[in-house]
Amino acid sequence: MRLNIVLIHGMGRTPLSMLYLQHRLRKLGHNPHLFGYSPTLESLQTVTDRLLQRIQTQVGSQPYALLGHSLGTVIIRNAYHQLSSHPPAACFFLAPPMVACQAAKFFSKVGLYRLFTGEMGQLLAQDSFVGQLALPPHTKIYVGTGGPRAPWLPFGNELNDGILSVVEASGGHKVVTVPAIHTFIMNSTPVVEDIAQSLDALA
Repeated sequence: MRLNIVLIHGMGRTPLSMLYLQHRLRKLGHNPHLFGYSPTLESLQTVTDRLLQRIQTQVGSQPYALLGHSLGTVIIRNAYHQLSSHPPAACFFLAPPMVACQAAKFFSKVGLYRLFTGEMGQLLAQDSFVGQLALPPHTKIYVGTGGPRAPWLPFGNELNDGILSVVEASGGHKVVTVPAIHTFIMNSTPVVEDIAQSLDALA
């Protein structure tokens, strides 16, 4: 089954970061769409409303999936309750901040971070906000373990992707771990192969 898939990039990235993944999904016979946003210039609600409109115009009544990287997964979770009349057949989360992560809490106090990440950067540091976001059913979570580990590093010897620990990215949910780092997990071959199998199972 040819499936529409909306790809949503992470913070500090652009839709260009998803181009290789888009190419690979297209080669598998699917119809991937890139969705872009700016945390510097837009609020979470503005981006959420645009995503809902994009799904309506590009997907219509056809079956579809949502795939987000990092902050993109937060946007999906924020939008999900408004998709009840036509929910996605599946969601794929790459390196999602499933809890208010330590990196966001630390940098939320830094002026430059606050300037470039806007409201969404601040929300990522709030336990109350992240904790109330629903996890859509039929969601598969991919977590990287390629981050550096050493007693003197921020994560110590804990498994991490360089930005999030495995615990922060899993939030206690079942996940697929891959030897990738946060920034480039969308280009991981094991991730793409597993997504392909999951999409085939939807046919």
